[in-house]
Amino acid sequence: MKTLQGKVAIVTGSSRGIGRAIAERLGRDGATVVVTYHSNQDEADQVVETIKSSGSEAMALQVNVKDMDSIKAMFQAALKQYAKVDILVNNAAGKNIFKPTALMTLAEYDSMFDITRGVYFTLQAAIQHLADGGRIVSTSTSGTVMAIPAGGAYAGCKAAIEQFSACLAKELGERGITVNTVSPGVTDTDGLVLDEEATNQLIAQTPLGRLGQPADIADVVAMLVSSDGRWITGQHIRANGGIV
Repeated sequence: MKTLQGKVAIVTGSSRGIGRAIAERLGRDGATVVVTYHSNQDEADQVVETIKSSGSEAMALQVNVKDMDSIKAMFQAALKQYAKVDILVNNAAGKNIFKPTALMTLAEYDSMFDITRGVYFTLQAAIQHLADGGRIVSTSTSGTVMAIPAGGAYAGCKAAIEQFSACLAKELGERGITVNTVSPGVTDTDGLVLDEEATNQLIAQTPLGRLGQPADIADVVAMLVSSDGRWITGQHIRANGGIV
C-alpha cells in the first residue's frame, strides 16, 4: 500500500547516504519527492530516477541551507511545481568535525553551526508553507547523549536541532503538524569519519552488534511522516541499535 500517496516531501541533503535512503523510501511509499543537493547533481539525478522507477514523481533541486535565499527558493520551487508541501525532512549536513575543544578553530566550528542555523530557518520557512496536518523530521545524532571526547562542537550543533524541534512541536500542534528528530547511531555512510579502531569500539558497545544502515534510519522516518506517526510529536527518537 502506498502510505504517502498524494503527499509532497522535501528531503534536504538527499543525494547520498541517509538522505538518499529517506528520499527513495518516501518515493516507494508514494510521495512526490523534492531531492536536494549541494554540489553533486549527478548523484541527485540518480536518486530522482530511482524514485521515478518506483512509480512516484521527483525533481532534483540545488540548495545551500547556509543561504537564506536558497532556502526560500527551495520552497518556492516545490510549490510552483507541485502546489503544496506536506513533509519536510531536514537532513542536510556538512563535514562532521571531531576535534578536542582546545584545538577546534573558529572556521571549523562555524562550518558546522552554519548548517544548524540553516536548519532553524528551514523550519521557519516550513511554518509558512507546510500544509496543515504535515510532518517535519530533522536528523540529529545519538552523540548528543554520549559525550564523545572531541565531539563537543559536533554534538552541540545537533543538540540545538533537537531543541528547535521540541519547541516547534508545541507551536505547530494546533495545526496538526508533527515535529520530531531522529538520531542515528554509528551509520555506514561515506560521512563516517571515525577510524577503524574507534568504529569497532562503537560497534562493540551496540547491543545489536553492527553498524547502522541508511535504510534503518529511513524506515523510522517513513513511519513518522505517515499516518502511523500522527500521535508522535516533540520526540527525539534514537535509531541506533541500542548504543544509548
